Amino acid sequence: MDGYYIGVDVGTGSVRACLVHDHLILTQHELEIPREELKPGYITQSSTSIWNSVCQCVRNTITESNIDPKDILGIGFDATCSLVVVDKDTGLPLAVGPDFSDNDQNIIMWMDHRARKETDFINSTQDKCLKYVGGKMSVEMELPKIKWLKAFRSIKNAKFFDLPDYLTYKATGKETRSLCSAVCKQGMLPSGSDGSVDGWSTDFLEKIGLNELIEDNFFSLGGSLKKKDSFLSAGQPVGCLSKVVADDMGLTESCIVSSGIIDAYAGWIGTVASIPLNFKKNSDIKRTERLAMVAGTSTCHIIMADRQIMVPGVWGPYKDILLPDFWVTEGGQSCTGALLNHILTTHPSYKELIDACQKSNQNPYDYLNNTLIKLLKEKSCKSVSDLTSDLFMYGDLHGNRSPLADMEMRAVIIGQTLDTSIESLSLLYLAACEFIALQTRHIIETMINSGHCIKAIYISGSQVNNDMLIRLMMESTGLDIIIPEHKTINKSSSTNSAVAYGSAILGMCAYKIFSSNRKDVDKHILWDVMTKATPAGKIYSVEKLSNDYEKGLLNVKYNIYLDMIKTQRKYRDLVKKYQMSN
Repeated sequence: MDGYYIGVDVGTGSVRACLVHDHLILTQHELEIPREELKPGYITQSSTSIWNSVCQCVRNTITESNIDPKDILGIGFDATCSLVVVDKDTGLPLAVGPDFSDNDQNIIMWMDHRARKETDFINSTQDKCLKYVGGKMSVEMELPKIKWLKAFRSIKNAKFFDLPDYLTYKATGKETRSLCSAVCKQGMLPSGSDGSVDGWSTDFLEKIGLNELIEDNFFSLGGSLKKKDSFLSAGQPVGCLSKVVADDMGLTESCIVSSGIIDAYAGWIGTVASIPLNFKKNSDIKRTERLAMVAGTSTCHIIMADRQIMVPGVWGPYKDILLPDFWVTEGGQSCTGALLNHILTTHPSYKELIDACQKSNQNPYDYLNNTLIKLLKEKSCKSVSDLTSDLFMYGDLHGNRSPLADMEMRAVIIGQTLDTSIESLSLLYLAACEFIALQTRHIIETMINSGHCIKAIYISGSQVNNDMLIRLMMESTGLDIIIPEHKTINKSSSTNSAVAYGSAILGMCAYKIFSSNRKDVDKHILWDVMTKATPAGKIYSVEKLSNDYEKGLLNVKYNIYLDMIKTQRKYRDLVKKYQMSN
């Protein structure tokens, strides 16, 4: 498309902004953002700090580009699904605990697990709303967190935003929310879901003890669906930048702001319309057969359907959040990149690894991958997975999001020795990669068994640079893996920019809708923009790369993985049974 567009991605640990034009990322800028954990599991951030970083990132991106701000036509925002709390009258930040001494810390992060009891209570109601989140609400969703807040402070004067919606609110001054945030993380039922009219279920909110959220026509949650354009699908325009924000960012008031979106869904937007070069099969793969995997600290697995498909233990189906009249299912792993980082940084040979990386000019994952390839040759193995024939890992350090929906699951390692060398670290790392790949298969098979058709995986996020992990995923799932290559102006690949690029596509879509002055917007417009704007990519082809021996070995390990789940639950139940009887 003509013109220039900004994409802003607020991740768990950083803010990134990129400037996009004609399939290229012209400039991008990234800033780290802090978080606090005053008590284990209580993880908070500051909306003020994040917003300041957003403005600085955008300003720096524009300055480095030398592009006239008047030529930047649209901007899109994505962010983690974290809960922002502000005063409903003043809009100022409100403290979210655990000690409530610092109003600046007003975000409960997605990874905050303080509301376990509240989550259990909400799930005990067995309300019809729960069937749209896989049967159980997750501790990572926002109603449990609001219920926790109510137990420790009054919420009558509070207004709640999912972080992506807070960013569009700050950018425009408008209260417009996204269906993505409201439906996926706050319990809204879109029009047509179980007879929903308001969007919010009064009965459900009363049942879980959050009557305050019903007051003033659901004001603290952004209002009712009955109010026209109060909740928007992805890519629909919220409005123009306010003058204050335009000045802060170095943009103009004519720049159109798209509705916000959760970061994982921006990854879907930035990847699944890609057509790899020399891959004829891709044109035959329907948009409802393309699974997006957004793989960073955690991993999300997003698939769209043209009908309602219930998948036990997997979030959704969510209606209208991406394309009108389509349903979306979201699987997830709470701890993937974080698992690999934990394995490396807690191992006795971590310092030795870092020293070796500096000497060889490699990153830790490339160094370990090369170590494994060396071991493979030295031991004359048929497959790299032979190296972990007696080492098995179940890696849910932070509970299971999908497909078990069991936050009590924990990590287990079978086969450790006293060895503390880099070689032992490389094997533990390989076992962790195998776990991530096998759990990915578990999630995908659960989706397929429930009615989804999945023919290819489109991956984005930091893990796309890990060749070993990608190959294990391909072999475990039996699916081709496609990685769109978002090129920078110097033609180098920027595979870690797909999420911010997806937000830039939202800006393109919003500008196209806004400038058309049409009320009857084509429901396929976002997909049309995606197909034109998404770059080609590289492919890990099962047909070309698959190894029958390795595939068979990973199938054996998959059965071991399933048995480790069964056994962990059995042990937990045995202990609980004794405790309850004595």
